[in-house]
Amino acid sequence: MSDSLILEVANVHTDVLTGIYSEETGRPQPLRISIRAWLRPQDHYTPDCPLTASKNYMDLKHAASDGLPKDVHFQLIESVADHICETLFVQDARVQQVEVKIVKLAISEAGEDIGMTLTRARRG
Repeated sequence: MSDSLILEVANVHTDVLTGIYSEETGRPQPLRISIRAWLRPQDHYTPDCPLTASKNYMDLKHAASDGLPKDVHFQLIESVADHICETLFVQDARVQQVEVKIVKLAISEAGEDIGMTLTRARRG
C-alpha cells in the first residue's frame, strides 16, 4: 500500500447559478460542497515543515466558493464539481485525485442530502 495525503474541506455553503427547471434558472441555488484532494506526500513531515510541504486548505475552500464563476450558469451540479476538480488540478501538480460532493439544499424536504459525488483522477 502506498502513502497518501488527503486534504479535506467539508460543508462549504455557496450559491451557484445552476439547474435545469424554470424555477431554478436565473437565480443562484444554495449548495453544500465538500472536497477531498489526494496529494503525493513527502517522505516525512517534521515539526518545522513549511506550508509548501502540503497545500493550503483554503485553496480547496476557494475552489468551492469564490473560484466558481458568478456569471456562468451550470445546468448540472456535475459541471460545478468538474470545474472544482479542474481548478485544483491547474493550481497544483501534486494533486492526483479530487472528490467533490455537492448537496442541493433547496430541494431537501426533510433534511436529507440530495446530490452527487464526482471523483476525478489527474489525466496525463
